[in-house]
Amino acid sequence: MKKLMLLLAIAGMSLGTFAQETTTTEIPTQKHKVVTNGFWDNWFIDFGGEFISNFSNQEVGVSANPFSLVRGNWGFDLSVGKWATPSFGMRVKGQAAWGRTVNVSDKDQNPLYNQVVVTLEPMINLHNLFAGYKPRVWNTIAYASVGYGRHIAHNNCEGVNSAIVGAGWLNTFNVTKRFHINVDIYGRMGRENFDGVGANIKGDDWQVGWSVGCGFNLGKVGWDNAPDVDAIMAMNKAQLAALNASLAEQQAENERLQKLIKNHKCPEAKQVTEIITSKASVFFNINKSKIASKKDLVNVKELAESAKANGKTIVVTGYADSKTGSAEYNQKLSERRAQAVADELVKMGVDSNKIEVVGKGGVEELSPISYNRRVVVSLK
Repeated sequence: MKKLMLLLAIAGMSLGTFAQETTTTEIPTQKHKVVTNGFWDNWFIDFGGEFISNFSNQEVGVSANPFSLVRGNWGFDLSVGKWATPSFGMRVKGQAAWGRTVNVSDKDQNPLYNQVVVTLEPMINLHNLFAGYKPRVWNTIAYASVGYGRHIAHNNCEGVNSAIVGAGWLNTFNVTKRFHINVDIYGRMGRENFDGVGANIKGDDWQVGWSVGCGFNLGKVGWDNAPDVDAIMAMNKAQLAALNASLAEQQAENERLQKLIKNHKCPEAKQVTEIITSKASVFFNINKSKIASKKDLVNVKELAESAKANGKTIVVTGYADSKTGSAEYNQKLSERRAQAVADELVKMGVDSNKIEVVGKGGVEELSPISYNRRVVVSLK
């Protein structure tokens, strides 16, 4: 029993090595690297209302206040773009506005005109570029503009085409994952007569604009940070070292238990042979000396094995029922029945010299009377 307990202890220690506690391990990621998204991910569309302030090359004595209606007027914009990475993106922006030609301080003498501007604007998210990517409420974005503008006179179809270059500062505020608010400030430059006058005057026409609007993010929003392979390798090495240390401890414990088993001496067991002292009965049909059912020999075989193991003599006693036949006939019948069982014992390996065959003739010991047609086998 003690050996069994020690073996179970060793098995438990070995299994314990592999029964590790299940924990959720956070995978290290790189701050400035992300997993590339698909083409349709991280698109956006923005709408805004604008106030555009104009600075022309022909103005004389006009206040520099950019919010003055002497210089400015209203417009709106629409842009569509995509972020290729957390830090770099591109958008196409279209604007339509009522421009104002700035000549003098009296706005009624400064004629209005219509303008349409389309620009391509590469953008840099300064937060993600310098602080690493993570979802933020506020993002500040610098961008450049290059494109085309057309001035259309207010009362006729004459116009002026001009290349447009500029730069701006866009701030986005994420209200939800899909919806954001924009505040945009920009400046841009056109040719000297973009406002319709001043073609022969040195200097270019400038515009400063403020836009407030909203936008929607399309497709998958955001990025997954790229795994930090070096950190993962270092973490795996640390975990492997800890596992190896645990295995070494378990092996040492297993060796200690093996030594205990090897040095432990159990008392020698004494072999005990069980002696069966019960009797077995074999039954016969009327006026027959042939065993009625071989099943009756099962118990006889147990007695035979016990007799052989212990050197005992088997007594086989035959009977007949006294209600059938004469006494002389029943005597011979009982002897033949006993001999039939004795022959089976010899087949079971019992020495014939260890078998005593006895015939008791006809009897009426049991009820019903058929139970007396039997042979009783017992050890002497």
